[in-house]
Amino acid sequence: MRRTRSAALAAAAVLLATAAPPTAAAAQGPAEERSRAVQVERAVASYEAMQRHLYADDGSSLYLEHFPRAPEDRAYSFEWPFSQAHVATLDLTGLPGRLGRRFADDLADREVGQERYWNADGGTTGLPGYDSYPRAPYGDGGDMFYDDNEWVALADVQQHLATGDPAALERAEEIFELVVSGWDDDPSHAAPGGVFWTQAPWSTDRNTVSTMPGAQLGVRLYLITGEQRYLDQALRMVAWTDEHLLAPNGLYWDNIKLDGTVDTRHYSYNQGVPVGVYTLLYQATGEERYLDRARAVAEASYRYFVEEGRLDDHEVFFNSIWFKNLLLFESVAGGTRYRSAMAAYADRQWDEVRDPRTGLFPVDGTRTALLDQAAMVQIYATLAWPRGRAAILY
Repeated sequence: MRRTRSAALAAAAVLLATAAPPTAAAAQGPAEERSRAVQVERAVASYEAMQRHLYADDGSSLYLEHFPRAPEDRAYSFEWPFSQAHVATLDLTGLPGRLGRRFADDLADREVGQERYWNADGGTTGLPGYDSYPRAPYGDGGDMFYDDNEWVALADVQQHLATGDPAALERAEEIFELVVSGWDDDPSHAAPGGVFWTQAPWSTDRNTVSTMPGAQLGVRLYLITGEQRYLDQALRMVAWTDEHLLAPNGLYWDNIKLDGTVDTRHYSYNQGVPVGVYTLLYQATGEERYLDRARAVAEASYRYFVEEGRLDDHEVFFNSIWFKNLLLFESVAGGTRYRSAMAAYADRQWDEVRDPRTGLFPVDGTRTALLDQAAMVQIYATLAWPRGRAAILY
């Protein structure tokens, strides 16, 4: 499944031209069509490079962590990078017309690889989930991280919304039960509540990134199934995060420890997910206050990362999650401000970071992480999507 798509890349413009009826294309205008064609070409080229240099190609359906490999690298990537390569492939299936459908076999291969991490016996709470490293015979497994599992579940929801796949929905619901089992219910802790970041004994942090994606998953499942318990759990997660990790500047801090100490760093993905959560809560309830909250976090984070010049100092894979949730917001609220910022960021990465010899994005200047490459595929692919399709993101 390492095969690359040079033919698809060469045909991208032709396929794009036939992706929408003439009335839709005319409404978008020639400038937007040209921009979309560029994003399609970049998405496919970046994916080709990821497959050429980072896919293991040994029958495992897994990936390497870096290219070139370092002596300390393990045989395969950890779950978090793999999940983002999985999401990148899923995003490619959303490209317009026949081109997107050409990635169906690749997505099926990602699903095979994804299951290499599945721990059916369960972790410390007794519920199954994805370990942080492939299990036997490909590896020795590892600790479960709740956020790792949430990214996979949100991808499963996206796949279900795109295709109606019942198995994807079933797995997302299964993972949601795992996330709920990670809720801190010990009243002796400072700020009791929140979802722990990991089941590993070396961390007892409760994070924005382990709690808010759980809320996002819960609202998505409520919108799909109508089951009130999903919405109730999501609202509990949102209320706790807002009480304990929302900073005075309108952004979210990273985590809180059991003694009440707060890690006050602002990461871009910790702002993107709340934007998505509040957008979905508006759709689930019709209450304008939720859309107002989404708008407030979007504006505060745009000011902090874009207007104040911090965006390029943050990880590409954090920024991709932030941007995609902003696309979700704009699919409901309208506007193009955040899409334009995303496109400008994508241009900078292509012009200033990408190695034209390999097609890779060596962010540190020496080697490329699977996380970074997968994130750039996601960015280019979703910029190329028809605008209405952004409603199914995360």
